[in-house]
Amino acid sequence: MTTIDIDEDEAATGLITLVVTVVEILFDALEREAVRRMESGRLADEEIERLGRQLQAIETEVESLKASEGIEESVSDLRDDLDGLVWDALEGLDEDHSRSKKPGYTVFRGEHE
Repeated sequence: MTTIDIDEDEAATGLITLVVTVVEILFDALEREAVRRMESGRLADEEIERLGRQLQAIETEVESLKASEGIEESVSDLRDDLDGLVWDALEGLDEDHSRSKKPGYTVFRGEHE
């Protein structure tokens, strides 16, 4: 029987890195939605202020967690890897779509902030 040795500290750090990366991705989606709503005029000034404070508080906590766990670079690397996978998948869908010659969409690859 083969055994796999897992360093508990490395496993814990890897899990924290993954969770924080997912939280960052969700945060970016929330931020884009907030901007979309602000630009549409659907939010009152008080709501915009409150939303801005809440988003800033979340961002501060995430940055603090990354610093205290020493995972800033790991999160950045994982984020870049995941972004690349998503864009590759989208480009693959666009290529498949081009071959089918059906009307559709264009994939735009912007720079990661």
